[in-house]
Amino acid sequence: MRKKLVGCVSHHEWEIKELRADREFAVNLLQLAMESLDNPEERGGALLAIRSVAEAYGGLGAVAAQAGISRESLYRALSPKGNPTLKTLLAVLNTLGLRLTVSPAKKANVKKSNKRDSKKSEEYAA
Repeated sequence: MRKKLVGCVSHHEWEIKELRADREFAVNLLQLAMESLDNPEERGGALLAIRSVAEAYGGLGAVAAQAGISRESLYRALSPKGNPTLKTLLAVLNTLGLRLTVSPAKKANVKKSNKRDSKKSEEYAA
């Protein structure tokens, strides 16, 4: 049988307590998580960060209910291998009193079009 150490708290319990106590910390964590979602190597950690904030502000069951999502779907979406839809992310953020924002990336990923493509665009616009 494992003995629980007196005076020790799991990292997860500490994290939830800190997130509840410091909303700015929670918002900063979510901002970093959102920036990491497009990197496949960091996506799992980002989803777990969103999940932790949801746990801190009402628990996943309550957040799921308010967001109109089943608890099981939310657990799956915010798991390390989850793939939440934009609708799910927006519903969770809205329930937490937050919203999704856009900021410029370091470099645009759009390639410059050639003149032929520009003429086609102009034709469609006319």
